Amino acid sequence: MVNYDTLRGIKLFLFDMDGTLYLGDRLFDFTPELLDVIRSKGAKYMFMTNNSSKSVTDYIKKLARLGIESEYGDFITSSQATAYYLKKHHSGATLYVCGTESLKEELRQNGFEVSEDLEKIECIVMGFDTELTFKKLHDVSYLLLTRPDIPYIATNPDYVCPTEFGSVPDCGSVCDMLYNVSRRRPIVIGKPEPLMPQLAMEMAGVAREQTAVIGDRIYTDIKSGLASEALAILVMSGETTREILDASPEKPDMVLDSAKEILEALK
Repeated sequence: MVNYDTLRGIKLFLFDMDGTLYLGDRLFDFTPELLDVIRSKGAKYMFMTNNSSKSVTDYIKKLARLGIESEYGDFITSSQATAYYLKKHHSGATLYVCGTESLKEELRQNGFEVSEDLEKIECIVMGFDTELTFKKLHDVSYLLLTRPDIPYIATNPDYVCPTEFGSVPDCGSVCDMLYNVSRRRPIVIGKPEPLMPQLAMEMAGVAREQTAVIGDRIYTDIKSGLASEALAILVMSGETTREILDASPEKPDMVLDSAKEILEALK
């Protein structure tokens, strides 16, 4: 059951994007009005995504193609959170990035050198790599096996990325492949860890009691919302089925057919 009073008390809405506001390249018809109404009520929203294959600039362009105007401060991505973590724990490290050119550029803009010279590498970063090659898998395998203490970071743990026809393998699936080679698991930065919503709350100046994390996946979006002590709202417009929800030990604070129900609550 939708708790309209609870939704009206939210001041910061942290939206997952794919499966929540759009699916692939198809914008859900309620999305533009939902975003407009949130701001008309004096609340804020941010787009919070684990998808590290695109930079914030790429996302701004994608949303513009779908008819949504946005700016850099509207986003918190696993790429941004990974850069934050790296600056805090591995400042100045030379990175091997198994990721897209967009992810590499985002890390360069945050002051890191990205290299393919394996002798120079001081840290491995895995992302959702839509430009994946066997050479990258070979290089990361070499680094993990010959240098067992090298820091190993993954932007996100997602096994699949939703598409209009189903799903494609995401960062977590590639990390599982590399586990079979190396028996090593990376430190994971994105959802379900609480870092991304915590950073968003800090950026927006909003307390956790007035923050909602909205997404279509229990094992990333909902767990992240619960871990950050925000309101965790599951929408059934993406990956999660009723069977997955019933079987999950983690339960959201609220379950909606889609984010359209938030619009109906706020209007």
